[in-house]
Amino acid sequence: MKTKVEELPESRVRLDVEVPKADLEHAFEHAASDLAASLRVPGFRQGKAPVKVVVARVGREAVWQEALKSHLDSWFWAAAEDSGIRPVATPEVEFEGLPEDGAPFTFSATVAVLPKPVIPDWTELEVPAAEAEVPSELIDFELERIRETAAELVPVDGRPVKEGDTVVIDITGEGLPAQRDYVVEVGADRLIPELDQALLGMAAGESKSVELDPEESKQTVELAVKDVKEPVLPELDDELAKAASEFETLAELRDEIEARLREQLEEELTVALREAAIDALVDASTVETVEPLVERRTAELWSGIARSLERRGISAETYLTMTGQNADELVGRLRAEAERSLARELVLDAVASKLDLQVTDEEVDELIREQAGDEPDEAKRLLRESGGYEKLRADLRLKKALDEVVAGVKRIPVELARAREKLWTPEKEKGSKGMNIWTPSSEEAR
Repeated sequence: MKTKVEELPESRVRLDVEVPKADLEHAFEHAASDLAASLRVPGFRQGKAPVKVVVARVGREAVWQEALKSHLDSWFWAAAEDSGIRPVATPEVEFEGLPEDGAPFTFSATVAVLPKPVIPDWTELEVPAAEAEVPSELIDFELERIRETAAELVPVDGRPVKEGDTVVIDITGEGLPAQRDYVVEVGADRLIPELDQALLGMAAGESKSVELDPEESKQTVELAVKDVKEPVLPELDDELAKAASEFETLAELRDEIEARLREQLEEELTVALREAAIDALVDASTVETVEPLVERRTAELWSGIARSLERRGISAETYLTMTGQNADELVGRLRAEAERSLARELVLDAVASKLDLQVTDEEVDELIREQAGDEPDEAKRLLRESGGYEKLRADLRLKKALDEVVAGVKRIPVELARAREKLWTPEKEKGSKGMNIWTPSSEEAR
């Protein structure tokens, strides 16, 4: 939607909104369908009369009145979201006359919005920043995985089967399709527990009857061990490096593993630093959120979870059981997350306004090219039609603000931050300033 924003005194704004033609047509057809549900039109089942018939029966004016009644609210909220404003009350909506066929429709909405946060100088904030140090034990673990991958299976002589052995077996039984020369690693959970357990202690050439106990009826299967092999790990040396990688020496392979792990760790620490920086700024700021916005964001978060569960065929009840929480706990967690995300956005928006940060069309287009793959022009067209283009611009603006905050804060060692956290201060005795923000340390981050 084309939206013009005018700031008014006392934390109020005025939106002048032009509704796209496609949205108007959809609203008109939707309203006609709703009216058809309550009409009895000769020759048609109730609710099945075509749009033209409904319009002829009740008049275009009645259909447009119904369309505006059912869609003005959603148009307003869409325009508010695209414009980056956060209303805290019901808007006062004005428009001149009903929409006309083929003509644009505009309306104005005046509404109270959240007061802008009062933010401090973030360059004075201290934020814990960990160094990317890769433990040697982690490198050793990766090398052991490579050894296991390169292990050679050799025949076992003079001992029974044990966990970790690779065996060749036959599984037969009445009414069962025979499995012959089946290769499996003992203890790898590829067989049912009864058969896996029965293999332990057997030897090559030995057979055993195993009684299974399904819920409906018992069944006996014959288990025959034809061959037993065990993995022999290669030496951890240059030869292994040559065989398992493109490197000539073990030292080069070890350096590559360390570099790869360090890169992964640096990415994780960068995310943690950005979260810590914005949370520190939120805690130090005066931020006001209001119940309707928190509730709206909480509902959006739940809708996202519900859609994901539906795509995977999982019911809400099953999800709660799987995650070990009840409905009240889930709503509480989502509410805290909603409040946190709103506070972050409000503070970053204040930073962006303070620094007069702007995002050009070229920057938005570059992001679209990076994400759209082979058809960036089509993706850009669809985003412009749906309003997503301006949402991308708003997201990039907040990202720029966060970049500035992260670059400006004072980074201190994690150990120093922990030590200071334990110190008593008058502020801690009185309680934290502003709202309590959910942080990644209070619960496993998604």
